[in-house]
Amino acid sequence: MSDQLTNVDRRIRKSKAALKEALLTLMQTKDFKKISITDIVRLADLNRGTFYKHFQYKEELLEEIIDDVMKDLTESYRAPYENLENFDVSQLTASAIKIFKHVATYANFYTLFGKSNILTGLQNRICDTLTQLFSQDLSRAPLNPNINVNILASYQAHAVWGMIVEWIDSEFLYTSDYMAEQLLVIVQRNFDN
Repeated sequence: MSDQLTNVDRRIRKSKAALKEALLTLMQTKDFKKISITDIVRLADLNRGTFYKHFQYKEELLEEIIDDVMKDLTESYRAPYENLENFDVSQLTASAIKIFKHVATYANFYTLFGKSNILTGLQNRICDTLTQLFSQDLSRAPLNPNINVNILASYQAHAVWGMIVEWIDSEFLYTSDYMAEQLLVIVQRNFDN
């Protein structure tokens, strides 16, 4: 019974992954509003029944893609200090910074920012998520009492987002490791000051 469930789960994951990849691929060249479910299933090499087994509308599929990206963004952000009780920025290494590997993994998704008007509110959602993550971290750290934690968290979130946008605009000219090194140098410079 367990093997059957595993096979079913694997098929579901494989079908959903194919549908997601197909939609992202289509969005690279076609306006979201003009993409049909037939276009998606044809490119995914699946039938319409499989699509409707998992989603009612293409918007639901897109929302699941966005949710997947946001979940992975959060996990990537937290990776450097996941199992640490005390986190010290001065001990951070570039290899521990995973947020740029996340962006590289979802490069097709992130490149849609400039090409698709359907993702216009996503920048705010990403910055809000990063701001919340920074806020949680800052609330556990001793800070100068003159610094407003919410403003600092927003500043840091938008700074990281700015680096990501620059990287996307350069068509991923640099490696994710290089971007992590740059962020580390910037963070340590600010930490030292």
